Amino acid sequence: MAIATINPATGELLKTFEPLNDAEIAEKLDLAQQAFEKYQKISFQERSVWMQKAAEILEQEKADFAKIMTLEMGKPFKAAIAEVEKCAHVCRYYAEHAAEFLADVSVKTDASHSFVKYQPLGIILAVMPWNFPFWQVFRFVAPALMAGNVGLLKHASNVPQCALAIEEIIQRAGFPTGVFQTLLIGAAKVADLMSDDRVKAATLTGSEPAGASLAAASGKQIKKTVLELGGSDPFIVLESADLEAAVTTATTARMLNNGQSCIAAKRFIVVETIADKFEKLLLEKFQALKIGDPMESETDLGPLATPDIIKDLDQQVQVGVKNGAKVLTGGHALSDRPGNYYPPTILTDISPDNPVAQEEFFGPVAMLFRVPDIDAAIKIANATPFGLGASAWTTNSQERDRLIEEIEAGSVFINGMVKSDPRLPFGGIKRSGYGRELSIQGIHEFVNVKTVWVK
Repeated sequence: MAIATINPATGELLKTFEPLNDAEIAEKLDLAQQAFEKYQKISFQERSVWMQKAAEILEQEKADFAKIMTLEMGKPFKAAIAEVEKCAHVCRYYAEHAAEFLADVSVKTDASHSFVKYQPLGIILAVMPWNFPFWQVFRFVAPALMAGNVGLLKHASNVPQCALAIEEIIQRAGFPTGVFQTLLIGAAKVADLMSDDRVKAATLTGSEPAGASLAAASGKQIKKTVLELGGSDPFIVLESADLEAAVTTATTARMLNNGQSCIAAKRFIVVETIADKFEKLLLEKFQALKIGDPMESETDLGPLATPDIIKDLDQQVQVGVKNGAKVLTGGHALSDRPGNYYPPTILTDISPDNPVAQEEFFGPVAMLFRVPDIDAAIKIANATPFGLGASAWTTNSQERDRLIEEIEAGSVFINGMVKSDPRLPFGGIKRSGYGRELSIQGIHEFVNVKTVWVK
């Protein structure tokens, strides 16, 4: 795949970039290692000043950064603004809490003094996706750099201007040269990077095949990875739920980022007693969404990021229909306009043996399942190879406790939309990946947890 900016709203090629050659990659690695040798000795206080400055730059120039995101991957401009603001939030969070999270922890043993010490590992490779091109990177950058590591970014090939803009933000914030660098390279170069002894670990957010490839390359070198992969998140609605709030949130949760989010609600599991009303309200919400230019403030749903994504999504829908699913609205790519547009779509009557029942739809397609009770709801929710997030709606405390306990996912949100928050650990189980980002758990992923025993 070429490294290029192609406007998904129009199909126009805006800018191309020449990938780094092997000699240039080697120079970047040399610079990163030299930077780490000095940077690891810099105090938390100094790192914090630079991270706070990065937050200021993000806040002051958020419109400029948001425009880059919208032009490169089609995110509605208002959502892109919110993404930049969230990046500033995570920078401030780790600037304020890193010293506390990584402070020595005393432990009483038979020693005169024993404690746990947290130390940076070195160069960390971040392989990041296009769907949240700033947020996914900054939720790595903030903890990794505050911990004293240095970062190399291999971003998705369709968001090179986002990648370069992030590197520039880190430089302008005052971080030493080489502490964070963007590598404009293809995926084929990742395994070579992992084989370099100076690269100590890697993190990836992306597809299952990409995660498996990185894990395999890292495993050969016995290097740690954190993987955040796909999801087919359930959205359970039980009889006692606030139905209006659930439907409104369901629409937002499915259409988030034009439907291109790992933690978007994708499988709506509703008890029979309220299923007709939920379906009617959801259909009304979906049909009222405004599809259009993502730069316009009134647009609810912009284009998908690439032509391949829309092709794959449409194929999935047709497979589902061929195997018995019913289309309530949408169901075909829009051909009346340029760009990669797919309408809000609802599929119902999906049998357990339908091939799409357990799949992830990476676009504005909702699957609606009717169930007799909470037992059936939990069974369907867990009948997937994924385990990233889950949302469940009930005002019954016993039902709430069962949902929290029995749903197989990295996070469960009751009466709310699944979202990431710097204060809470984020990640999945099963084929949704392993390891955690954000909170104290996220900054602990890429440090040496050193035991010290002194007599």
